[in-house]
Amino acid sequence: MPEPAHRAGVVALLGRPNAGKSTLLNRILGEKLAIVTPKPQTTRSRLLGIWSAPHAQILFFDTPGFHEGTKPLNRALNELVGEVAEDCDVALVLVDPARGADAGHVALVERLRARGAHVLLVATRCDEPDRRDAPWPPAALADLASVRTSGATGEGVDELLGAVVARLPEGPALYPEEDLTDRPLRFLVAELIREAAFERLEQEVPYGVAVAIRSFDESRPDLVHVRADVLVERRSHKPIVLGRGGATVKRIGTAARERIEALVGRKVFLELWVKHEPDWARRPNRLKSLGYD
Repeated sequence: MPEPAHRAGVVALLGRPNAGKSTLLNRILGEKLAIVTPKPQTTRSRLLGIWSAPHAQILFFDTPGFHEGTKPLNRALNELVGEVAEDCDVALVLVDPARGADAGHVALVERLRARGAHVLLVATRCDEPDRRDAPWPPAALADLASVRTSGATGEGVDELLGAVVARLPEGPALYPEEDLTDRPLRFLVAELIREAAFERLEQEVPYGVAVAIRSFDESRPDLVHVRADVLVERRSHKPIVLGRGGATVKRIGTAARERIEALVGRKVFLELWVKHEPDWARRPNRLKSLGYD
């Protein structure tokens, strides 16, 4: 019996903020690639995660949640969502069953169908009682093929992968099978620092925070030395991020260092500075330098 043809293609993870896109991606890859926090708009860039099997390779693009924000950073994030949606072979539209689908989901699906993309509707967090018992699929999108999943437990992930592979075009692998992403290590390290900051800062402060790597020295086989700036838009946020006697930024650094060590497999010496940069989110070149392009 002949071997099945190899399939490969681009799959977009699309949905509202906090729909569970990054958690699902990490579960599929079996690695913590995308940062995850309970706060909306944690994801700020397109992030490629590469899933490889003998018969297929899927290039998953995690995206920011699509939303109605009008600030330059919000517009840039929505543009990223649109670009990924335009270029994918298969679109996974993630919906929190407890919230249901809204007009934005319907408009997104219509746009995807108009350009001929395969669309799968994906329920997330189905291990949680209120999601498991919620009506599914949403009435407005009931004609779509759908899968119920949980990024926390792995429920439905194999079914989802099978449905995706079946819809991919035939073709060779596009990356070496050992590759997990195309992002440089410096970017992933900056994201882990930002994740730790998001978790330890309250209210509106995290949304004005970004991380810029000053230097990344991995010349020693037993140690990686990282220097990074934690950028804040508002001057009043700088003492909040620093904390009394530098306590808050130290807690951020401790949490981030542990995660970076797990990523690089070596000890890490991490130095953080808190820097007031009022216009970082309004400068296209600065957004690009931070990886938000």
